[in-house]
Amino acid sequence: MELREGQVAVVTGAASGIGLAMARRFAAQGLKVVLADVEEGALHKAADELVAEGATLLARTVDVSDRDSVLALADAAYDAFGAVHVLCNNAGVGSGAEGRMWEHEPNDWAWAFAVNVWGVFHGIQAFVPRMIASGEPGHVVNTSSGDGGIAPLPTASVYAVTKAAVVTMTESLYAHLKAENAPVGASVLFPGPHMLRTGLWESHRNRPERYAKERPRRTPYRSLGQWETAMREAGREVEFTPVEEVAAFVVDGIRAGRFWLLPASDHSDRQILARSRSMLDRSAPDYLENFILD
Repeated sequence: MELREGQVAVVTGAASGIGLAMARRFAAQGLKVVLADVEEGALHKAADELVAEGATLLARTVDVSDRDSVLALADAAYDAFGAVHVLCNNAGVGSGAEGRMWEHEPNDWAWAFAVNVWGVFHGIQAFVPRMIASGEPGHVVNTSSGDGGIAPLPTASVYAVTKAAVVTMTESLYAHLKAENAPVGASVLFPGPHMLRTGLWESHRNRPERYAKERPRRTPYRSLGQWETAMREAGREVEFTPVEEVAAFVVDGIRAGRFWLLPASDHSDRQILARSRSMLDRSAPDYLENFILD
């Protein structure tokens, strides 16, 4: 898809991290941007920054787990700009689940699925029919993760399951768009190839009361900085991919019409091969046995 000045891009989870980087990149390409985020203060700060950089935008406080909130976002975007050409379903959260899967609180699963899976579905239903009806080229990017989208991450199983669901949802969306001969493409994004400095580690700050934990955590939430310090103390250096590189990768991928927005990585390639070999051999997933599940 050709990206042209004056087109419109909608980005959820746009107040920080990958979402803000994508919005900034689209704006730099001359697109109008619609910023959506559940965190009102951070959203307005991000919007002020982009306006100061010359962006034309609309900012809306949106809870993607709420269908009506996403439908209202679509109405606002079309009322403001008359069209949407790029949709990035990027909002996501961790879960805060502790212990073994059979010990997890149902609300940990309910909240993660409400945002990471239902949020993507709500975005598709709110925007894609209008994008198809316009007859103009368009593109949908759904943010997954290598942690689940490529191979399971048992240490964050709830999050991993939701991100695996995003991959299958995007594959199905792609097939449906092709069946309709729609001028709208679809991609699934695996941010990386290394760790990212995003607000996902502190996503519990925006956890709604309706998905509140039923019992106190056994251990405090750990920030990204605390985790990074612990890794260094254990003798492990952690590499980070700048979110700006992810945003540039997305723009290039949309232009090229790529489905798999998967950066080159020996680590990811090994995961893909190990999982594929296990399935083809009908063998136990030995690649999961090295995880330390304390």
